[in-house]
Amino acid sequence: MLREFVEKKHCKFATEAKDWKEAIRMSCETLEADGSVEGNYKEDIIKCVEEYGPYIVIVPNVAMPHSQEGAAGVHKTTIGFMKLEKPVSFELGNAEKDAQLFFTLASCNSEEHLNNMARLSEILSNEELLIELARANSTEDILRLQEKFLD
Repeated sequence: MLREFVEKKHCKFATEAKDWKEAIRMSCETLEADGSVEGNYKEDIIKCVEEYGPYIVIVPNVAMPHSQEGAAGVHKTTIGFMKLEKPVSFELGNAEKDAQLFFTLASCNSEEHLNNMARLSEILSNEELLIELARANSTEDILRLQEKFLD
């Protein structure tokens, strides 16, 4: 899956975001660039987080921005990856809700989405891989981690 992020150009590295909303917008940029999602999708995700809280921070340091399946403006079932040098806080005063790694989900096909989630869980369940992803600074680093952990 890491290789796919690179091949599809769904990989972004940034220094920081001013807040979690900007981080979500940034995490959607690569998906917007190839037409996987439209510009409204990032705003839909932000509205969901405002309404339901920081449910997208699934473990400390990892966020999985997404809206509902079949959301308006989603044209492809895919995942994008973004790494920030400086984590953003989704809940002030609660470091468990800070995130540096973003796996942004878009879904319009439930079968493909479930397959993507199964493959993503392989990454998310590997603590050492997540630590190394937080140190990655380039697509070359991502490809090296694919070879080390997932091939």
